[in-house]
Amino acid sequence: MDKQIILTKVLGWGFILWLIGYILGIVFFFMMPPAYVGWAITPIGIAITLWVLFKKMKSVALSDYLTIAIVWTLVAMVCDYLFLVQLFHPADGYYKLDVYMYYVVTFLLPILVGWRKSKKVLP
Repeated sequence: MDKQIILTKVLGWGFILWLIGYILGIVFFFMMPPAYVGWAITPIGIAITLWVLFKKMKSVALSDYLTIAIVWTLVAMVCDYLFLVQLFHPADGYYKLDVYMYYVVTFLLPILVGWRKSKKVLP
């Protein structure tokens, strides 16, 4: 991947995906108990992330998708810490099973999609 693709596609889409979840979290916070917000966002986030990975990421190299997985997971962790933990200081804490699952899914989805795309190009 060249540097422009890394900057625009990987960091850009990583932040956009995180921001979508952040906005959904704020909306859902007023609609349901806080303990269920993460679980409600997860299927929506997975669907949007898969769309980005299949439609916006054109690479077929598995190594590129490993880079995406690492960067997106770091973006999610850093932004969560700065804009949720530090900003809102959740009374019952932020890091629970749904958040850890979110980090795992954020890491695994690009790898699984990259593996699938790389297998399609083999003779």
